[in-house]
Amino acid sequence: MLCKCIFLQLAKHRMGIIIKKMEQALNREKPPRLTALRGLQMEEQGDPFKILIGTILSARTRDENTTKVVSKLFARFKTPKDLASADVDEVKKIIHSIGFYNVKAERIKKVSQTLVAKFGGQVPRDIDQLLELPGVGRKTANCVLVYAFDMPAIPVDVHVHRISNRLGLVKTKMPEQTELELSRLVDKRLWTRVNDVFVMYGQNICLPTKPNCNACDLKKICRYYSTLVSSS
Repeated sequence: MLCKCIFLQLAKHRMGIIIKKMEQALNREKPPRLTALRGLQMEEQGDPFKILIGTILSARTRDENTTKVVSKLFARFKTPKDLASADVDEVKKIIHSIGFYNVKAERIKKVSQTLVAKFGGQVPRDIDQLLELPGVGRKTANCVLVYAFDMPAIPVDVHVHRISNRLGLVKTKMPEQTELELSRLVDKRLWTRVNDVFVMYGQNICLPTKPNCNACDLKKICRYYSTLVSSS
């Protein structure tokens, strides 16, 4: 038990260093643009409803496109009650430039209706209640906790999942498994930084294809990079 505790303490210290090195590399390359959710958090003063809807809309959509669409949507519908009673065809027209806009229009309307009917128009601060909302999974729920309520959670999207496996921090197939492993390895005080830093790193340095390994300070510990070297 003592050895396990020491191992976890060392792992958490190591993760703190990794996050710091990521931030340093990002700032050295160029000041990274804010992620869509961090930008939305600042623009809307962390409004939980707008963070929730923005997160749903951001799935499989470029950040800059998400930002534009969210701005247009909330200029027209400002509250859960507004969106709950909206004409879904009008919603589709507003968000048509994002991926899967038909499905997302239906979903955000249903989410808004559930918020009004079940939660008095308020976005819950509890992950189990967030998961009761139609089509809301753990990533979206955790994003709301982090970006709307500044509560410790680790939202795992494609970037967090990819980079964690590339570095060899985890060896997982599913994002839910990655979340569980990272929650053990990362000091809880750093949880709210994980998604933001990893997403920016995945968009600017550790790209899905042709990652910019030259700009990365984590090559010595990176399982993916060691595979590239050994195969060259």
